[in-house]
Amino acid sequence: MSSNPEEEFLKLTQQNGKIDADTVTQLYDQLKSIEPSFLCKDGGEWEGGCFDTGHSGIEMLKKMNWAGETFKSENDVDTVMIYDQDGKRVWLKEYGNAQLREIKFRGKVSTAMVYDNYPIIDHFRYVNDNMVVGAMDNKLKPAEQHGTLYFFLTRGINSLKKNQ
Repeated sequence: MSSNPEEEFLKLTQQNGKIDADTVTQLYDQLKSIEPSFLCKDGGEWEGGCFDTGHSGIEMLKKMNWAGETFKSENDVDTVMIYDQDGKRVWLKEYGNAQLREIKFRGKVSTAMVYDNYPIIDHFRYVNDNMVVGAMDNKLKPAEQHGTLYFFLTRGINSLKKNQ
């Protein structure tokens, strides 16, 4: 095992197939907090990827062709960016916007993205200067959910290969 949780998360982003949700949770809890400005710097464009923990939301993100998120400022976030049929990165307006706030989650205060139109809060932790891990906390169809949806964001468009 690597010497720190950041290195372990980097390994998980390269892993194919199922990943144990408890492993992701334990590593997430060890990661450092970030401030809202961290997500907005360098243009605020982040490419998205998921950990396949069996959460029901993962299939939804794949079907919508999720691209990531765009953090324009602390009060202006495009919550769900997708790839359209032409491969262009576009904002999925139905999900609306969000704002960034520092919120305590799983014992640590860090930046969270609070959706304007849905009861969803994504909590972020630091992996490295170009990667964060998110934990989606929501009240949507809780009986169908399989715990927390964990995902990662990498700074810059086209920083990850599209998952198809």
